[in-house]
Amino acid sequence: MNTITGVIPVAPTVFTDDEELDLEGQRRVIDFLVDANSDGVCILANYSEQFSLTDDERDQVLTATLDHAAGRIPVCVTTSHYSARIARERTQRAQREGAAMVMLMAPFFGATVKADEDAVVEYFKRVTDGLEIDVMIQDAPMSPTPLSVALLARLAAEIPQIRYAKIEMPQTADKIRALVSAAGENLPGVFDGEEAITLIPDLEAGAQGTMSSCLVPDQLGPIVHDYHAGHRDSAVARWEDLLPLIHFENRQCGLRATKTLMKEGRIIHSDRTRAPLGELHPDTRSQLLEIAKRKDPLILRWA
Repeated sequence: MNTITGVIPVAPTVFTDDEELDLEGQRRVIDFLVDANSDGVCILANYSEQFSLTDDERDQVLTATLDHAAGRIPVCVTTSHYSARIARERTQRAQREGAAMVMLMAPFFGATVKADEDAVVEYFKRVTDGLEIDVMIQDAPMSPTPLSVALLARLAAEIPQIRYAKIEMPQTADKIRALVSAAGENLPGVFDGEEAITLIPDLEAGAQGTMSSCLVPDQLGPIVHDYHAGHRDSAVARWEDLLPLIHFENRQCGLRATKTLMKEGRIIHSDRTRAPLGELHPDTRSQLLEIAKRKDPLILRWA
């Protein structure tokens, strides 16, 4: 089975101005990502505002995305839930509808409900029972359930469906370096996240790609592929040129940056996020657009 490398952007969940799902906008996001030569797309992640969706809305986004992608781009579906039973049901549905991969965090709820190492292993064994597609484990600071390098390597060794990990913890490169060494061939698809803000150090540590936002996939993909093709100097220079935009997105805007630029570029009609997550301050929006226009991303000229 081939391992995906490159850039797998997290697609936003598109809403109308009155916070209803905009499935036509969702489909246009997929068309944009295909034309941006993305290596995959991830839906229903935290950056997709999955925490603000009902179960029925999750199903609508899942079906609309997979039907419209129609094999043009691999789709990774986030199926996280504290309950192994519910996570397994979500995962099986994603597989039935044509997902290439699923992504899950280790089980947790809030700041205090977490699982020990053996419980984490049992959780993933239950979720993956009978599964035929790949699994990516998301290692992110919002979860109080710790995922040590040793535990991640154990999961990859004991559960063959686990072939990917998304590492977005502090000192990401150090953790990736240790994980690549510990897991070896059992975990061929190690990615970073955090909008690719530490991409080059992470690639040098052994990452195969980045799960970024949808802001600049047309530029991040070639950076990753150039790096792995041995064109390090070119990749470093292009990433450093993008870094002010990535940094502004990461530190000032969060998930609202992608929607802001997609609306500006007429990919979607509304940049609405669901309350209580509000709009960007007008000054922040203006500064984001100013930086973005200097980088000439496809997101602003695709439509």
